[in-house]
Amino acid sequence: MKGNSNPAVYAALIGNILVAITKAAAALWTGSSAMLSEAVHSVVDTGNEVLLLHGMRRARRRPDVGHPLGYGRELYFWSFIVALLVFALGAGVSIFQGIRHILNPQPIEDPVVSYIVLGLAAVFEGGSWWVSFRQFNAVRGELSFYRAFRRSKDPPTFVVLFEDTAALAGIAIAALGILAATQLNEPIYDGIASILIGLLLAAVAVLLARESKSLLIGERADPRLADEILAMVAAESCVQQAFGVLSMQLAPDQIAVAISLKFQDELRTPEIEQKIYDLENRLRAERPEIVALFVKPQTERAYRELVRRRFGDSPSASGQPMTDDRDRKPN
Repeated sequence: MKGNSNPAVYAALIGNILVAITKAAAALWTGSSAMLSEAVHSVVDTGNEVLLLHGMRRARRRPDVGHPLGYGRELYFWSFIVALLVFALGAGVSIFQGIRHILNPQPIEDPVVSYIVLGLAAVFEGGSWWVSFRQFNAVRGELSFYRAFRRSKDPPTFVVLFEDTAALAGIAIAALGILAATQLNEPIYDGIASILIGLLLAAVAVLLARESKSLLIGERADPRLADEILAMVAAESCVQQAFGVLSMQLAPDQIAVAISLKFQDELRTPEIEQKIYDLENRLRAERPEIVALFVKPQTERAYRELVRRRFGDSPSASGQPMTDDRDRKPN
């Protein structure tokens, strides 16, 4: 799943700045704990968008001697930091404020102001959510939203969508908490709403952290890419057998790939070198996201032994396709 995540991030940044200002002013005016939690939530989200943009800019740097595979995974690092901030600041402060308000409840002054601000916040957040939803929906294809989220290699796309969804849900919780606190004359409900907002943010943070961590420590590319590469390579007349593909996602548009091949026995070393050069050029031309490509000539026995040492006794444990007799070229 690939796409340009810049529009969603910029839309979220603008929306969160406007929302944070209006929520903070309303929290100071009304004294609502839930409104203060929402203001903190929006401030954290604003900082998150800045960090995502920073990570996207850093990930575009060209490879150098110190980082021969480039800086693409820096985006995954900053996405993981964003998840931690959502948990530590957004969820932590909201839960703390809620407990504090329950222990020392204060009546909400002028709740109409809170409703107006929450309505404006819903408009701002709704606009940002619509941009991120359309962008995510455009790249997910026929996959369900959850499977598309798990397969996505572009953290800003799903981070912004999850943040905006949590923000809209938080606005609804805050409105219900203020309504219950004023109508039932029980300020404690305002604190309960703040705690619920914190728990919602904690759940979102756990999902984002788990997926960002998987990408950060080295997740394979889309399995369909390996299938395409094997099919492309196996069609070459110089290749007797294509054993498998190992891949690693370096960034949303950057992939490192290693291919194990057995070339025709009659080929000499200079000819194999030329064939590898031609294969690399063809693969990179057809799949420009492959920024690092390694072709390893080896026998089937050597490849299977490598897989066994790395992934255990089952060759399929590598998670990468291996050719079988059907893939072998006819003699």
